[in-house]
Amino acid sequence: MDSIKILDRLIAFPTVSRDSNLDLIGYATELLEASGIACRLIHSADGHKANLFATIGPADRPGVMLSGHTDVVPVDGQNWTLPAFAMTERDGKLYGRGAADMKGFVASALAACLKASRMTLRTPLHLALSYDEEVGCLGVRDLIEMLVAAPQRPLLCIVGEPTGMQVATGHKGKLAARAICRGREGHSALAPLALNAIHLGCDFVRALRDEQDRLARDGARDGDYDIPYTTVHVGKINAGIALNIVPNLCQVDFEIRNVAADDAIVILGRLRDAAARIAADAAE
Repeated sequence: MDSIKILDRLIAFPTVSRDSNLDLIGYATELLEASGIACRLIHSADGHKANLFATIGPADRPGVMLSGHTDVVPVDGQNWTLPAFAMTERDGKLYGRGAADMKGFVASALAACLKASRMTLRTPLHLALSYDEEVGCLGVRDLIEMLVAAPQRPLLCIVGEPTGMQVATGHKGKLAARAICRGREGHSALAPLALNAIHLGCDFVRALRDEQDRLARDGARDGDYDIPYTTVHVGKINAGIALNIVPNLCQVDFEIRNVAADDAIVILGRLRDAAARIAADAAE
């Protein structure tokens, strides 16, 4: 089976990170096992998702590993002009959620494994498919633990993230964190007597933006990246239950993507200090 036919099937599985990937993993397992390739599944603690690991060729020596994730980001609220979970070919391009990131690579890797199964390999080919990459690279951690304990580890790993068909040998570090801002609830008619948690959250977002400005101006540089400095980003804010209630809780989810010369923990320390100052000012 060629990679485009496989991709057509893969895109049809709506493997948004919040949902199960077991149907896709089941399809990949059947495809591989039909060609005599033994698969090992590593399930999540709740059994709702699974990683897949397979080896083609001799198992007594290190090999080359092709690695990809099976989950995709949501399509909610997006103005898709083509079906998100059905592959569409148009003007020589293939469209669908995850076509580039990264079911296209997963399809190519599966096709390569099927082809390799009909060959006599001196160096083994490994396949590693993971879950929940889009929400923090959660599934691959179990795969890494398995490989640490394995008698043979891969010589190298090729991860098929989209890079414009250029070889990328590294990426920035990532630290994800949540700031919990606690205020004092009250009726909006008496708002000055309460403490608005959203206002605290906004003050903290301002501190994040100030830190980003500092990093962009004075931070370390690495010209291998499109953005050559460390970035700070707010991705999600949760707060409030009704317009006429001053909220007592605001959660700010943010991340730090750092170049190697910057220490994300040091940056987080500065943000903790800023949060402490915001809290102290609010208590006065």
